[in-house]
Amino acid sequence: MSELTNLPNIGKVLNQQLSKIDITTESELKKFGSKRVFLKLKSLNAPDRFYCIQMLYSLEGAIENVAYTELSNDKKAELLKFFNENK
Repeated sequence: MSELTNLPNIGKVLNQQLSKIDITTESELKKFGSKRVFLKLKSLNAPDRFYCIQMLYSLEGAIENVAYTELSNDKKAELLKFFNENK
């Protein structure tokens, strides 16, 4: 099991996707940030349903070490704007 699966919101499937873009540690995830990692994941061209706003929230939540549902409303609004600009 990866170190990443110890973080909130990172399950088996997301962990596998992250390993495909060479993100295998918490420090790498934090270094690149949720937005950049999300764009790198999108470049894998997995089914569109995989790239949802919840994934972006999950990445940010993992970086902040909280469940994605606990992100601030301001952070969610920022991420939603980014998501809509990068569909």
